[in-house]
Amino acid sequence: MTQTVASLREGVQSIAEAWKFQRSERQARRGLERADFDALRDAGFLRAVVPEDMGGLWHDTASSARTVCELVRMLATADSAVGLVSAMHPAVVAFWLLNPDSSQPAWEEQRRAVFASAAEGEQWGTITSEPGSGGDIGRTRATATPTNDVSLMAGRSYVVTGDKHFGSGSGIADRMITTAIPEGEGEPTIFAIDVRDRRWDGTAGLTLIAEWDGIGMAATQSHAMRLDRAPGVRLARQGLLSDVTAGAGAFVATLFTAVIVGVLDEAVAVAKQQLRSKAADLRAYEQVEWTRAVNDHWLAVQAYEGSLRTMEAGDPTALFAALCAKEAVAELAEATLGRLARVIGGGTFSRRSPFAHWYEDVRALGFLRPPWGLAYDNLFALSFA
Repeated sequence: MTQTVASLREGVQSIAEAWKFQRSERQARRGLERADFDALRDAGFLRAVVPEDMGGLWHDTASSARTVCELVRMLATADSAVGLVSAMHPAVVAFWLLNPDSSQPAWEEQRRAVFASAAEGEQWGTITSEPGSGGDIGRTRATATPTNDVSLMAGRSYVVTGDKHFGSGSGIADRMITTAIPEGEGEPTIFAIDVRDRRWDGTAGLTLIAEWDGIGMAATQSHAMRLDRAPGVRLARQGLLSDVTAGAGAFVATLFTAVIVGVLDEAVAVAKQQLRSKAADLRAYEQVEWTRAVNDHWLAVQAYEGSLRTMEAGDPTALFAALCAKEAVAELAEATLGRLARVIGGGTFSRRSPFAHWYEDVRALGFLRPPWGLAYDNLFALSFA
């Protein structure tokens, strides 16, 4: 039977609801479980960003972007780490999905190869950030050397060398993108790396530098890696890297925002359930903090909605709106969790409390691509556009 958007949504919702009963165990995890991603793959999540004519569910930005973002939001209500790693797949595929160019045959061939990969159940991720880059994927010191090896997919073969960190989903993703400067050139571009079953001991181009030990998003396996002649395929599109990232930027930013909105949704819902029976006994200060938390949550949802609607409308300011929403939600989410903690009390500082984990998790949004400094640089520049 042909899958529909409705059946995909129902499948993901069923998975998320089952995961909520495992919350305390999931929040204690320090790593990802393959079974979670197998379940999402079987539900058809990876095909949500595959064009309809290739067996997927993506029609266009106006009718499909919201669906994907809402799926990610739904997952994050149950497991923030899985939600974030899952968001990386559509975020990466979007570089090809949202930048069609029929004047470049090699690019169109590579686009089809990427979509075929996702349709076959391969999960994409990213390991682009570098120490000292400030989160700017264009400020790379990694290098890429062309080779004559058989390509992993359509495109020119290279080997990539450089230190990278924040490879979210390491060990789960089948393919990852990174950035490097090709030999003899001055501008960086993207390279796709096949990371399936690749050892991390340096014998296959990857060396584990440090396992992820984050206080927030603790189970995302955002490991730091050293690439040493790691086989990769160069982005086939001619032109500046910034053109590709701008084309996908609004969708990517909104996906990350959706993760935090999902966490916020669940935190407020659980707090309301806990406080309902004693609402009349709350002190005046607690009543004010609760009301402000509810208001901040509402504002965060409106910011997220605004980002979605500008994309759906094809508004040329969609990237600006998405960045504004992302930074606004980052601040509002952290403030909301703080207010909930003040109302519920000191028990929220216990590792047994879901609120302690959620508080650290929502802080991640401000540091996700683009992180605070780069995000505000971009907002400042776009504000005069």
